[in-house]
Amino acid sequence: MIRIGILGAAKIAPKAVLQPASARTDCEVVAVAARDADRAQAYADEHGIAHVADSYEALLARDDIDLIYNALPPHRHADLTIASLEAGKAVLCEKPFAMNAGEAVRMVEASNRTGKPLIEAFHYRFHPAFQRVLDIVCGGELGTVRRIEAAFDVTIPYRPGELRHTLAVGGGALMDLGCYPLHAVRALIGAEPTVVSATAHCDHPGVDLRTVAEFAFPGGETASIHTSMAPDTPFDAWIRVEGSDGRLEIINPIHPHRGHSITATIKGNTETFTVDGQSTYDHQLAHVVDVLEGGAVPLTGGADAIGNMAAIDAIYRAAGLRPRGL
Repeated sequence: MIRIGILGAAKIAPKAVLQPASARTDCEVVAVAARDADRAQAYADEHGIAHVADSYEALLARDDIDLIYNALPPHRHADLTIASLEAGKAVLCEKPFAMNAGEAVRMVEASNRTGKPLIEAFHYRFHPAFQRVLDIVCGGELGTVRRIEAAFDVTIPYRPGELRHTLAVGGGALMDLGCYPLHAVRALIGAEPTVVSATAHCDHPGVDLRTVAEFAFPGGETASIHTSMAPDTPFDAWIRVEGSDGRLEIINPIHPHRGHSITATIKGNTETFTVDGQSTYDHQLAHVVDVLEGGAVPLTGGADAIGNMAAIDAIYRAAGLRPRGL
């Protein structure tokens, strides 16, 4: 039995961990901690969590926890993830992995030093729909990949204290949304990009509402990403791949279990299809369990997480903004 502790009374945790865990017999959520003890208790009561730790540190010190889910904002990812690893716990850390690449390096070093798994919670990556896209692209069915374009847009309304609009905790459209298409492009090309250009629009100093970036890759491939959390922005998420022998588009790679489509045109033949699967979070937790039981190697984290944060840092610099936390 894998016993899970949650850092943060977060809105994401019920669908990301609590619900998937409740459907399994090999893991359970046993404790939660939050900044405010009363909030943690109310959260535990609402979601049926047996124990409430008095502090983050108290949660990490418990001897009945095997896995920490770090659901806190990015500014608490590095310190508490490292502390969790050093306390002998594996970690599933929410995206974006850290505030910047330097923090990501220290987190990965701690994982390597302690021998405890550290996985980044890019839930889309674990769904069979994205795996099918990856198989098509990396298997050469489209021929030589020439260009990939990807986007993730959705309104995140501004209000005082909203984390995604707060620079100090790691806010910004690129950090919260754009990290997904960036990660997908890197996964599909299988290399690290050079940022050719980037632009960002900010309504509040340093916090990007919209960001666009253009990339070049060592193999000659080019790519671009677009992300927006601006007011009145409809949900839009897609990836488009152009190859020498065809092209592919997936609509809604982020939450394919809520509806998606994949259209592939290969040597003049076009097919549109979907891929069966559970929720992305179910697949994510299944992968985490497999990793902890020694049956799989983490698909995210490690050098991949460092690479994504390094690219985010480079995009911000190219757009005239400072990377988070620097």
